[in-house]
Amino acid sequence: MAEGPGRACPVSYRYGASALRAAPTIEAQTLYVAGGLYGNPFALDALLGLVAREPGAQLVFNGDFNWFNVGRDDYRRINEAVLAHTATRGNVETELCQPGDGAGCGCGYPDWVGDAEVARSNRIMERLRATAAAEPALTRRLAALPMHAVARVGEARIGIVHGDADALAGWGFAREVLATPAGTRAAIAAFEAARVEVIASSHTCLPVMQRFETSAGETLIANNGAAGMPNFAGTRFGIATRISVHPPLSNALYGVTLGRLSLDRLYVHAVAIEYDTAGWEQCFLAQWPPGSDAYASYYQRICGGPAYTAREAFPPPRRLAEQAL
Repeated sequence: MAEGPGRACPVSYRYGASALRAAPTIEAQTLYVAGGLYGNPFALDALLGLVAREPGAQLVFNGDFNWFNVGRDDYRRINEAVLAHTATRGNVETELCQPGDGAGCGCGYPDWVGDAEVARSNRIMERLRATAAAEPALTRRLAALPMHAVARVGEARIGIVHGDADALAGWGFAREVLATPAGTRAAIAAFEAARVEVIASSHTCLPVMQRFETSAGETLIANNGAAGMPNFAGTRFGIATRISVHPPLSNALYGVTLGRLSLDRLYVHAVAIEYDTAGWEQCFLAQWPPGSDAYASYYQRICGGPAYTAREAFPPPRRLAEQAL
């Protein structure tokens, strides 16, 4: 496995799945979880509007709400808005306020991510860190955010993380990992240790929703990918995860219903965040013009999405016998 800045996962990032056994600190009938806003103020506005459509719905930002917002005004706007809601920190926020020795961007990139992309992410972090240093009071508030949280939606316990069930920058909930027998076994073990029905995550920047059968029943990983960038080829919307005792509204992309009795049903869906794409493109280019690191890594995705499909994000369910292979 490759090592070095941007690939390492510091010891301080590790908490273990059993940390999610904690008592819930969030109670809701409808909960939106949005990770990977990446400093997109237009996606932020669209997301807040989406949540406001459902009276009583709550919103949790589960990390990496900063990234492209290197202008001080943009940095303040994003963080002040996020900190008005419940939030957990991602590796970006952690490296802004508590830099790890040799962690670089703190992404913990796996081997399938190229060295050039890792190096660019480390340099993006350095530029964003300079902005954060100019806003010390706001950045100190990021340091106080937890790495994970537990919510109760109806009767279901929901674990909220940035990376995976064990670490802030873990990649255990990436499609590449969950598609392997070892990844499946690790996910099932995480649910057994965490004692939650759903784990909502982000970090890998591409969405995944996958069911697992455990000794306690059916469970679900709901990785929303990116709230502030396109997630599928040929699209330009972000994604949030909606978890509710009520059926979804019209903007659901895909999802599942857990539970068999109407009073116990839990609806978990990926929902589209339709933001002002022209406004965001202009804002992005003002801070990251051609030739910049973020332009090289992200501009093509911002304009036309990644080489990824909804079918890959939401694979057909696998039987328990298949999970054990």
